Parts: sequence; structure tokens; C-alpha cells
Amino acid sequence: MAINRTRTLRGAVAGAVAAATWAAQQPLDKRAFGFDHDDALFLGRLVARGQAAYPLGLALHVQNGALFGAVYASVAPLLPVPPVTRGALAGLAEHLATWPLTRLSDRLHPARDELPQLAGDRRAFWQATWRHLLFGIVLGELERRLNPEPEIEFPAYDGAASTNGHGNIEHAMSAEPAT
Repeated sequence: MAINRTRTLRGAVAGAVAAATWAAQQPLDKRAFGFDHDDALFLGRLVARGQAAYPLGLALHVQNGALFGAVYASVAPLLPVPPVTRGALAGLAEHLATWPLTRLSDRLHPARDELPQLAGDRRAFWQATWRHLLFGIVLGELERRLNPEPEIEFPAYDGAASTNGHGNIEHAMSAEPAT
């Protein structure tokens, strides 16, 4: 499969916007789910402490979204589901595939003592489900708009024959009667 650079770049843009949307709404879903997990801080505290953790984590989060979006844009046309559901399904699939890794992050993350435990917490699971669903919807819809499916072009109709292959009725009616 050949990689279409324009399609891939547009998918990366869609993924970055979707990840930024996710991050922007986190304060709301923290209140809604009653769980104080922040993905940008989680990522930022992998590489920094103090005030630098959040901006670095946000940059990593948006970068991860862009990478996911680039891959998604290349694969989406091959998925046998309606375009409107592709993004949501991709986001939820990623969530379900990676959720078991929370057990590792709870044990191995360098700032695990400063972060809420994720594994086994239903509020954390549903919060992450919401976030991935939102990400997928934004990604899918934005990518669909940035990379529209090409319209099928039909050959030009010159009027010499009908679509059923039997000729043009106007042409037949204008012919002189046979003698």
C-alpha cells in the first residue's frame, strides 16, 4: 500500500486537534467522573517535574494524537465500516487495547506516588473510555472532512447511445422512415 503524504499529514493534523480537544475538556470530565487523572500530567511526569511537567506532557499528548491520526488516515479507507463511525471505533479500540497497561504504569511510572492509581478503578476506566470516544469522534470527523473520499467520475455522455446500450431514442425518432 502506497503512503499518500498529503492524506497522512492531514490525518496528523486531525489527530493533533483531537488530542488538544481531549486535553481541553479534561477539567470537565474530572468533575463529571469524580476522578482526578490528567493525561498531560501523566505523560509530562515521565520526563519532568515541577511546572515543566504539564506543558511537556501536553506536547507529548498532542504529538501522540498526531501520530495516531497519521496512521488512522492511512488505514481508515480500508476499514469496512461507515465513515461516520470509523474514528469512534478506532479511539475505543485503542483504549481497550491499552487499558491493561495501566497495571504496569501504576507500578513503574516514575511519579506513581504522585498520580492516582488507574488499574481496577471503574471511574478511571469510564473516564478514559469517554476521552477515547471523544478523541475518536473528533479525529474521524475532522479527518473525513480534510481527506474526502474522491468522487467517482463517470465517462462523459455524448448522446450517441443510451445507458442501456440500445441507442438514443431521439436519434431513432428523427431518422427518415425506410422505404
